[in-house]
Amino acid sequence: QVQLVESGGGLVQPGDSLRLSCDASGFSMPYYAIAWFRQAPGKKREGVSCISSSDGSTKYRDSVRGRFTISSVNTNNPRNTVYLQMNSLKPEDTAVYYCAAINDITSSYVCGLGKADYDYWGQGTQVTVSS
Repeated sequence: QVQLVESGGGLVQPGDSLRLSCDASGFSMPYYAIAWFRQAPGKKREGVSCISSSDGSTKYRDSVRGRFTISSVNTNNPRNTVYLQMNSLKPEDTAVYYCAAINDITSSYVCGLGKADYDYWGQGTQVTVSS
């Protein structure tokens, strides 16, 4: 069973940086993709960024491209840690950030930012950007 545990959230000021971590384990198939989602109060959960284990390819939503960077410690390892480095944070980045994963994929899989693309979810970590 895939397990995902997020950490690193907190309260920061606009312009500050924060790094989120997702400790992922339990992958039974060789390839997987991991993504970060966020959900602000009263809004739908939206995909922020994703990374594929097979080739390290990444994807970002437009509003965070250039400010956020996703990376992983291992490639195609049953246990992995995926980071989301968030720079130049804005108040509109305030949300609960969730880590999500899908394991039943092939090596050519291109990760996506839709909720339906993922089978496993973490509990979330709160990020608040406020002065």
